[in-house]
Amino acid sequence: MANHALVFGIGFLAQAFFSARTLLQWIKSEKARSVVSPASYWIFSVVGSYLFFVYGWMRDDFAILLGQFISYYIYIWNLGWKGIWKKVWLPVKIVLVATPVVATVFVLKDSAAFACRFLFNDDVPVSLLLFGSAGQIVFTLRFIYQWVYSIRRKESILPMGFWLISLTGSSLIIAYGIFRHDPVLILGQSFGFVAYLRNLVIWRHAGKGGGKTI
Repeated sequence: MANHALVFGIGFLAQAFFSARTLLQWIKSEKARSVVSPASYWIFSVVGSYLFFVYGWMRDDFAILLGQFISYYIYIWNLGWKGIWKKVWLPVKIVLVATPVVATVFVLKDSAAFACRFLFNDDVPVSLLLFGSAGQIVFTLRFIYQWVYSIRRKESILPMGFWLISLTGSSLIIAYGIFRHDPVLILGQSFGFVAYLRNLVIWRHAGKGGGKTI
């Protein structure tokens, strides 16, 4: 029971960082009357993603691991664009950058054990695993879209397409969380769902190109 509580504790802590990033971004956008991309959003994203990766590992949930691995380095890239990454203490940088790589190497050393634990898990049927992975991929595509969009604009922006993809992916993950009986996924995504809708409204009112960087 104690271990069970620890696992969900880490998951809820990760979602707390994700919710905080969304809330702060939402508040700043309301004040600016335009969708903004504050540095705090990316700082909280890195911390939350790191913790959520640990949670996914402890839950034997490949769908969670997949989603976090794809978006994690995009968060760091945005921190670099904001000028925050260069201020981070070097040992912390090394740990943050190396952890997913080391985990991947560890997995590849015993791919059979990984497949048995994460891909052929009795608690997660293959059909459900595919559904959850699809939701995580769609949800993560928002950051790939944001990354490409920002590179073209030469500034860190959260464009309208980012929020549209967020809504779609969030809906799939909430459904997956219900099937998995995972309160961390359900509560975390439900809060974000409202914020994504509100950001779309702000974008519409601000007009085309209404996103700003702060």
